[in-house]
Amino acid sequence: MAELLIELHYLPCLDYITGFGQFDQVWLEAHEHYQKQSYRNRCYVLTANKVDTLTVPVLQGTHHQAIRDLRIDNSQAWQLHHWRCLQAAYGKAPFYEYYAPEFEPVYQRNWTFLFDLTFELLTICLKQIQITTPIHLTEWYDKQPPTGLFDARSWMNPRNGLNSYVFYQPTPYQQNFGPDFVPNLSVIDLLFCQGPQAGEYLKHKAYRTGS
Repeated sequence: MAELLIELHYLPCLDYITGFGQFDQVWLEAHEHYQKQSYRNRCYVLTANKVDTLTVPVLQGTHHQAIRDLRIDNSQAWQLHHWRCLQAAYGKAPFYEYYAPEFEPVYQRNWTFLFDLTFELLTICLKQIQITTPIHLTEWYDKQPPTGLFDARSWMNPRNGLNSYVFYQPTPYQQNFGPDFVPNLSVIDLLFCQGPQAGEYLKHKAYRTGS
């Protein structure tokens, strides 16, 4: 299978990003309905005391809301909260000062739609990890995609826990807090902690599902 079909995630986990390097092309699902309690608007980062959840608040996030139409609830100071959390979690990480200027402007802009925010962050993450797989947006929703397209939509779900994987084979790397390795956090954890080695790490910690 040469092409991957998957939905957009907010600051994606390592399992998600690993999949992008395993296929010749990636199709992002742009015509699905939003699903609550999913990675579409949340990610996990490691802070001094625990794994913390960062969630982008959305307006009227029902199962019947088209993902491209889903608006962010900007009445909440989520951008300030998220950036302060990232600063606290990774401010002393080896590569924070190198990568923070790439991400900080995103949290200073006014975003209306969740899809636009998550796409921008994904683009930055892939660029920094040097994954150049061509990415396309779907033009309609296809419940049963054609043969040759690996359909990973909704396979990754936080309700399955951080130890549930599709593409990623977890191997410890040096994280910012504590002796115990926490797998499959947001890719931002890997970037801030491992820097330019992040792409090489993912390349060697992956396997092809469905091949």
